[in-house]
Amino acid sequence: MFDLDFEPFLVSFKLAFYTTSILFVLCVPFAWYLSQTKSKIKPALEALTALPIVLPPTVIGFYILFALSVNSPIGIFFEETFGIKLVFNFTSLVIASCFYSLPFMVQPLQAAIQNMPKSLIEASYICGKNNFQTIWYVILPNIKPAVVTAVVTTFAHTIGEFGVVLMVGGSIPGETKVASIAIYEFVELLDYESAHIYSFFMISISFAVLFCVYYFNYKQRAKYD
Repeated sequence: MFDLDFEPFLVSFKLAFYTTSILFVLCVPFAWYLSQTKSKIKPALEALTALPIVLPPTVIGFYILFALSVNSPIGIFFEETFGIKLVFNFTSLVIASCFYSLPFMVQPLQAAIQNMPKSLIEASYICGKNNFQTIWYVILPNIKPAVVTAVVTTFAHTIGEFGVVLMVGGSIPGETKVASIAIYEFVELLDYESAHIYSFFMISISFAVLFCVYYFNYKQRAKYD
């Protein structure tokens, strides 16, 4: 009888949790900046942010692997200074996932902030609030659907990652072997029964996560109809 190994799923959820948490902290102020700036470099920043959507995961994975390897200045610095290797471990998965899932966090937040009434932001400044206080007490409470969408889709997208995590993390059981890689290995071994079961769990998780997002947004819209 098939014995379901939950370890790849636990690694996937752990990776998704760390990636989503880091991106939320970094992307809220970044999305705020993009929504407010009139700088000429804004289109370039938006294009760079959106690159992971159109680039093959293997391309992103290759350049991240190259940048973090022991042959690069970054990799050499971390290994010689801290004794830390940045590839083929869980740390490398988090770094790669943050790059790959960046647009899924930034774009919903930026769009929601840009669509907010300017009067709310101006009123916050008139009341003496700084940028941080305006974001925390005015912006975020008024864009809850966008925050939920950004967080949940980033989490779900990270769970489903394959190419990037395989390139920079390999398939080390308990550390870098996520659920998507486990499915790929089952298919390579022609173990279709195991691949079906793992895939079914992935579909169920993804559907449940997306359903929660759409249901929450539906309930929020219903309040104002």
